Amino acid sequence: MSGIIAPSILSADYTNLERDVKLVEAAGAEYLHIDVMDGNFVPSISYGPNWVKQLRPETDMVLDVHLMVTNPEKIVDEFADAGADIIGVHVEATPHIHRALQMIKNKGVKAEVVINPGTPVLAIEPVLDMVDQVLVMTVNPGFGGQKFLPSTLEKIAQLRAVRDELGYDFDIQVDGGINDETVVAAYEAGANVFVAGSYVYDKVDPAAKIARLKALTK
Repeated sequence: MSGIIAPSILSADYTNLERDVKLVEAAGAEYLHIDVMDGNFVPSISYGPNWVKQLRPETDMVLDVHLMVTNPEKIVDEFADAGADIIGVHVEATPHIHRALQMIKNKGVKAEVVINPGTPVLAIEPVLDMVDQVLVMTVNPGFGGQKFLPSTLEKIAQLRAVRDELGYDFDIQVDGGINDETVVAAYEAGANVFVAGSYVYDKVDPAAKIARLKALTK
């Protein structure tokens, strides 16, 4: 299974966001990763649904919205209506993870469950039958530019094993510290969707970085 590259606009140039989005799309990126942070679940604050609404007509890429917010079920509908194709919610962020995922599915949007580095795969096993994608955070969420945590590779492998054993069909996404070295380890462990922020948007040659990641995950 060839890898899907999902550049994160968290590392893009906000004053030239349309340019940076079109650049990675032209380079062959399939997804655009949008990190939504509320200053509560994680320390930082980022985008609201209007960002997604404004981006939607500017690109044909899959808009992959990662909600790093407390009680995400309160805003799922807004992001779905804004044009999100995938909405990810953290199992740690709500006592009603099944309800949150069900709300996403009811809006006709692909549902993703997300786990932090310190959360075991066991915590999401009850909802794996209803998700389209699982996101394994390979850094602690909230900030770009962090180093990949090798301990998360075991969780990726566990997810692949559970998926294969039970016949599920979800993608496995990784987010955090992805570059031309860590992407190989994550791919070999079983991931097939790769979020890359600072590695891609390094102000040098984002297109070459995307091409490199795609070549390493064929």
